[in-house]
Amino acid sequence: MTPLRVFLVLLFGILVMFQTFSLPGQFAHMAQESPDQAHLRWPLTAVSVFWLLCIQVVIVSTWKLLTLVKNDRIFSDAALAWVDAIVWAIVAAWVVLLGVFLYVGFNASDPGLPLLLFLMLVGVAVLGLLMVVMRALLRQATTLRTDMEAVI
Repeated sequence: MTPLRVFLVLLFGILVMFQTFSLPGQFAHMAQESPDQAHLRWPLTAVSVFWLLCIQVVIVSTWKLLTLVKNDRIFSDAALAWVDAIVWAIVAAWVVLLGVFLYVGFNASDPGLPLLLFLMLVGVAVLGLLMVVMRALLRQATTLRTDMEAVI
């Protein structure tokens, strides 16, 4: 679990750097270089930072779940709450991605970007549904463990 925690911290730090420096700077540069697209600067910045925030929620929730595993408390309502946080973060990211897909799809002159966004939309949906299945499995395991403890 230690290597996973190291990479979670590293990923979280990189995401913070992207949120505060890289993405705002990139979209400011885009606005300067392409004045005809300058109106997209703040919406693109906001959407990008929001998606990274959703990933950060997943990272923090994963950290908390790892702590519950370490303390042998993974089969508890606390674990379900953190899995719910992951599911809702994925749902929120998917909804915003759907909005971006629709905006780009209706305004695109080339099918490349809408197809890429559609692929991402399907991929995030699969990830979200996989987490719903994992939550159901955790719920069943929690119920089984509670029932076994009641018998013993």
